[in-house]
Order: sequence, then C-alpha cells, then structure tokens
Amino acid sequence: MSRTMADGSEDVNGNNSRTGSHRQTDYHGYKVGFPPAKGLFAELVEGVKETFFADDPLREYKDQPRSKKLWLSLVHLFPVLDWARSYTFGMFKGDFVAGLTIASLCIPQDIGYAKLAFLPAHVGLYSSFVPPLVYAVMGTCRDIAIGPAAVLSLLLGTLLQEEIDPVKNPYEYSRLAFTATFFAGITQAMLGFFRLGFIIEFLSHAAIVGFMAGAAITIGLQQLKGFLGIAKFTKKSDIISVMESVWGNVHHGCNWQTILIGASFLAFLLTTKYIAKKNKKLFWVSAIAPLISVIVSTFCVFITRADKQGVAIVKDIKEGINPPSFHLIYWSGPYLAKGFRIGVVAGMVGLTEAIAIGRTFAAMKDYQIDGNKEMLALGTMNIVGSMTSCYVGTGSMSRSAVNYMAGCKTAISNVVMAIVVMLTLLLITPLFKYTPNAILASIIINAVVSLVDYETAYLIWKVDKMDFMALLGAFFGVVFASVEHGLLITVAISLGKILLQVTQPRTALLGNLPRTTIYTNVEQYPEARKVPGVMIVRVDSAIYFTNSNYVKDRILRWLRDEEEQQQEQKLSKTEFLIVELSPVTDIDTSGIHALEELLKALEKHKIQLILANPGPAVIQKLWSAKFTELIGDDKIFLSVDDAVKKFAPKSALNV
Repeated sequence: MSRTMADGSEDVNGNNSRTGSHRQTDYHGYKVGFPPAKGLFAELVEGVKETFFADDPLREYKDQPRSKKLWLSLVHLFPVLDWARSYTFGMFKGDFVAGLTIASLCIPQDIGYAKLAFLPAHVGLYSSFVPPLVYAVMGTCRDIAIGPAAVLSLLLGTLLQEEIDPVKNPYEYSRLAFTATFFAGITQAMLGFFRLGFIIEFLSHAAIVGFMAGAAITIGLQQLKGFLGIAKFTKKSDIISVMESVWGNVHHGCNWQTILIGASFLAFLLTTKYIAKKNKKLFWVSAIAPLISVIVSTFCVFITRADKQGVAIVKDIKEGINPPSFHLIYWSGPYLAKGFRIGVVAGMVGLTEAIAIGRTFAAMKDYQIDGNKEMLALGTMNIVGSMTSCYVGTGSMSRSAVNYMAGCKTAISNVVMAIVVMLTLLLITPLFKYTPNAILASIIINAVVSLVDYETAYLIWKVDKMDFMALLGAFFGVVFASVEHGLLITVAISLGKILLQVTQPRTALLGNLPRTTIYTNVEQYPEARKVPGVMIVRVDSAIYFTNSNYVKDRILRWLRDEEEQQQEQKLSKTEFLIVELSPVTDIDTSGIHALEELLKALEKHKIQLILANPGPAVIQKLWSAKFTELIGDDKIFLSVDDAVKKFAPKSALNV
C-alpha cells in the first residue's frame, strides 16, 4: 500500500505531502496533510497582527488619496465626525430627554460619590461636566453615561487617605487626587494607543461579580456614618472595623432626626426602584427620585433648622465651573510616584467597568464598540479632567441603564447632562447648602444595591463551582480586608484560574458509540464502548512547557489503571495507545519532548503510540523535530476511526 512520507517526499501517485495534498487510502481515510512551511519572520508578523491588529485598522486607508486618509484619521480619533453627519432632530429629542433624566440622577449622586472619595462636593459635579464632553466626541458607545462611579470613588478614597489625611490636609489630598486621575488617564490612553486592551480580559467575570458585590457592601457600610449621624467614624473599610465603630457610637447615642431622614427617604428610593423594575415604562420614577429626595429633604431641614439639632448638612458648595488644576498635579517629589501607583490601579478598574458597561448595551442595541478607541477616549477624558479639577470618571451602570431606558440615541445625551450640570454649578449650588448628609447616604445605598448581583452569583454557582469560589474569594477579600486587598485577590484568583487550566488541562478517555464511527468521552456518554486492546485518549488543550509533564503523567496513570483492571478482569492487554490531537492547537519543544518520553515508556510495555488528527501547527512542529520519523509516519492518522480500522480492525468490528 502506497503512503505519504513524513519527510515531504512524493508518494507513488505523485502527491507532495508538504503541500497538504490528500489522497484516498485503502481504509477509506485521508492522510494528514502538512501546511506550507512559514519562516520565522512570517510567523512573528502573523502573531503580532493577530494580537494587536486583528481588526486590520489600516484596511480603510488602502488606495485612498491623501486628503481621504487625513479625514479617516480624524474620524478614527473623533468618531463624532462620522455619526454626526447622519444626526437628526428626531434623534436629538431622544438624547435631550435622556440627558435631562440622567442629569436629575447624577447631580445628587455626584455630591454623594465625592464624599465617598473624601473630596469636596463640587469636585463630584465638576467630574460630570468636562469628562462627558470629551467622551462624547471620542467614544464609540452610544448608551454609556460618564461621570463618577461608586466603586471607583470608594477605591480612590481608600487609596488616597492611606497617603494623606483628607481632614487635616484637604489641599494636598485634592492635589494627589488630581495626580492619580492624570495617571489613570495616561494608563487608559496608553493601553488604547498600543492596543493592549486584552490585558483587562485577565479578570474573570466571576471575580468581578464578587468584587463589585463586596464593594457594594463596603460602600453601604461606609454610609452608616451619614445615615446614623455618627461624628467620629473609622477610616478603615473592612466590615469588622466599621461595625466596631458603629457599636462604639451607639452607646453615645445617635441623632434620631438624621436616622428618620435617612430611613424614610431610603424606603422611598427603594420603593421607586422596585416600581421601575416591575414596570419598565416607569423607569423615570426611579431616575428622578434621588433629586426629589434632595429637594424635599433640603426644604424640610431648612424650614425646621434641623441642622441646629445635630443633623449634618452639606454646607457650602463652591459656585462656578471647573477651575484649571494643571498646576496642582504633583510633577515631582514623593507624591508623584504615589499618584502614579494609585492612578494605574484606578485606571484599570475604571476601564474594566466602562468596557463591561459599553459591551452590555452595545449587545442590547446590536452595534459594535471599538475597545481600543474606548480606552483612548476614557484616558483622554481623565487626562483633561485631571487638569480641570475632576477626579477619575468612568461609566456608571445605574446611570447608563437609565440613559438606555430613557431612549438615548447617541453620546449627545452626555452633552445634555453636562450642560445641565454646568448650569447647576453656575446657578443653584447655594441651594444645596442645607442638604442633609443622610439623604446622600440613602442615595448611595440605593445606587449600590444593584451591584449585588445575586442572580448572576447563583447562576455561576450552578454552572461552575470553581468560578463561584473565585467569586467568594473576591467578595470576602473586599468585605473583610479592604478594597485594595480585594482587588489584589480578584487579580490573583483570575490569574490562578488561568494557571490551573493551563498547567492541568482536561483529558478524556474515548470510546466508540455503537453503530457509528464516532469516538467520544466515555464519562459523557456511558454507552460508548472501549475498543479491546486499544486505549484512546484525547488532550483538550495546547501542549506547552507548563503542562507537558502533566499530560504525559496523566496518560501513563490511565495506562497503569487500565492494566490493573485488565489483570483483575482477565481482559486483553493494551497494545495501542491512540492520542486524539484535534483539540491541541499548538505544541512547543517541551511538549514534543514529553511525547518522546511517552513513546519510550510505551515501548518498554510493548505498546504502540498512534496520533490522530494533529492540527497544522502541531504536525508542522512534529515534522520539524523529526518526531514523525521517530514514531513512523504510518502511525499518524486523520481520525481515530482510521487508526482503529488500521491497527485493530477485528476489535473495531466487535465494538
């Protein structure tokens, strides 16, 4: 019987195996083809292109005049130039209503989030004025609402106060916040410019769900200070320290007027949230509830002068729009490095949150967002924000959901919101003087309740127990340690899971489904029958230095267990080991060395090694390493069925 030679020589029919030619064999199968050989440079170029330029961003520039290329470059940097040409008045009506709606939600939230970051209230409002304007001209998501976010505010506040006391040194604290914001923007913009967005994919979904839930609990506990009217409160964020602080102040008495304001309006806010959840058309009820709460509570405190009875109030909010803060950023000294460290962490968290929100709403409206453009837009807005007295901004899930349900069409809704915030800063900030801190605490608690996604947590528990353990690790890390430690645990768990999957890939024993040529996992299909005298193993991962020894040892353990079972049940001895390689996308020299060691171990037991369906990258490397000569090119088959029919035809008929 003529056959294709592994060294690339032609067979008797004149087919060259190195070109990937196929021919019919005597057992009605096809021989494994060899892909065209690639040089080192070609492989490097292909790898770089697939990693960094998979979307082929330069394809639009081909065969275009210079003026057209300039225009395409401007559109790439400022997507607004593209969609603005088709913008209509009908779209503006939707954006206008959505912008007014999210403005009514963001104004009270921004004041509360600024306090969460231990920054003045007006800085929170500043951060919903300039950054949304920048994002509107550079971003690609139509539905995301830009501004301060609860988790990012908590993270920033936690990290900043470890370096500077915000009460004793508020000026230096604000400077460090602007410095961190600058470097957060630099981090995000660089990731987008160098197309390194895949880095954020290393955080698993389960770990992020756990981190967000833990952060929500922590934020809620932090609000007990304003909710209960506690004057002296711990600076730590872990649940034990917070509860000790609360319990220690209970004996000294809490302000009952503060508790009444906080509890009554929290009940009102939660009720409106429930109504909006039950009836999507009434989403606006929940959206305007925070602003109504602020107006009513402020009026009540003003007419009753409850502030003179111990109710803590916001006091003065600075009037006017954002002043420049370029000169306030630390460009030298010890706080430069500290601002850089905090900024990188805050930038990565903000990026992860914004990209997740953008993808969610893009999928709901069936359009695509460009991850690298999003990073560049978010980074630029934070760089500009740091120079205009803003702190780190990102996408807000609660406001984005309201924006979506309010019927926004484009990022112009962010512009409308920014204009409303600007008018607020110019005209009505003095009216917030008597706003009680308790109402801000209630608004924040109401906002973070939705971050505890118990439905997704339950689904993760049902689908993947290991994923759920990652979720719990991140959750408890935030709740019992700190947001910073919780974030580190989240990253460690995500990387640990990757390492576990890489170092210990899944492998399976295969059997034949009766009356078919299909060989499948015997655990998944109990009716699948093993072929007498033949062990068939499938490796479900690429074989690299990280897992090559594990794969080899796992196969040998299976052979040992099979041999013991054969001796006990007096079954025929294993003569052939078929390794199904179709899921193995790649192999390195360590993997080939492991196969060589496996071959030597099998020869000692007089077992023949057979390979089935290796992919192009795998067969190319096996041939280059001369492993095909070592094993024999007649031991490499296109399918498991072909191999069984060739070496165990009688056994195959009896299965």
